[in-house]
Amino acid sequence: MEQSITNYLAEALGPWAANRWVLAAAVLGLALAVAGVADLVLTRGAARLTRRSRTDLDDRLLALLRRPLFLTVLAFGVWTAAGALALSDEVHRTLGRVIASTAILVWAVFALRFTSLLLDTLSRIEGRLEWLEPRTVTLFDNLSRLLLVGGAAYGICLVWKLDVGGILLGAGVLGLALGLAAKDTLANIFSGIFILADAPYQTGDYIVLDSGERGQVTQIGLRSTRLLTRDDIEVTVPNAVIGNAKIVNESGGPWPKRRVRVKVGVAYGSDVDRVRQVLEEIAAAEPRMTEEPSPRVRFRAFGDSSLDFELLGWIDEAALRGQVVDALLTAIYKRFAAEGIEIPFPQRDVHLHPAAPAETKPPDR
Repeated sequence: MEQSITNYLAEALGPWAANRWVLAAAVLGLALAVAGVADLVLTRGAARLTRRSRTDLDDRLLALLRRPLFLTVLAFGVWTAAGALALSDEVHRTLGRVIASTAILVWAVFALRFTSLLLDTLSRIEGRLEWLEPRTVTLFDNLSRLLLVGGAAYGICLVWKLDVGGILLGAGVLGLALGLAAKDTLANIFSGIFILADAPYQTGDYIVLDSGERGQVTQIGLRSTRLLTRDDIEVTVPNAVIGNAKIVNESGGPWPKRRVRVKVGVAYGSDVDRVRQVLEEIAAAEPRMTEEPSPRVRFRAFGDSSLDFELLGWIDEAALRGQVVDALLTAIYKRFAAEGIEIPFPQRDVHLHPAAPAETKPPDR
């Protein structure tokens, strides 16, 4: 193709084509003109079509495509112009490798930017990809960057005829040594990747680990997860520990509401209907409990010394649980005292038996 372009320009230039520098300059000028026309088509013609779409993805894609397309056409013109100069084979081959390496880098940068743009756009579309969310974009963006940079480096090695097998073997040995030396760190990183992909909890959720830690998730990193306890103490838990632990997400489920349970015992002989009514009134008077689902009271069991009831209600946020339980217990105690409802407590009767008289031994004779 480059030879046909050179021949066409040689015929057009006539006697001027005898000077190879003039012919090379003409080829380069033609490449600049074609690159300018291509850029004009993208900015004027294609941009009119993209404005009609509802998304700005195509507009941003055109903006990203302008520079690599212009540089690619220009690089092809430089390559063709170099052929018109009749350079030596070694110089021509080296120039070709430089141009090919530059083209690989230019399009690798374009691929990196386009991948980031595509991931960011897809993550904002609700109900399309469950595994791709705004909080997991960074993870997949970094993985795509590793793949693209590795692919670009491999392509450049092939262009320059480098021993890729030896490089990969050395990298594999180095990676194995680093993996053995930092196995705990790698375990945390892989667990962090799985946590971000599986999403058992999110930033802002209240979680409880089987080891007893409870707090609000403030940050999810590749190495660790940070929890802020109710005492305003930040706890950093390695992701490898969380990955192997049983996690209770108090903010999970179809909604962020949290159920509150308050157990109450009343004395035998109490009016159970009145107890139920009082508990329902107390729950209805608490403003932080939701109206839907509505609070309810359950008669759970006949205890050893009490009739066991349970007050059930819902709150909007898990962080309110401690405050609501405190308010309900205070109100129950005061209201039961005013209503004359007895709250029993375990009692034990201790019976003292008189000690047996000590046996008297006959005196020794």
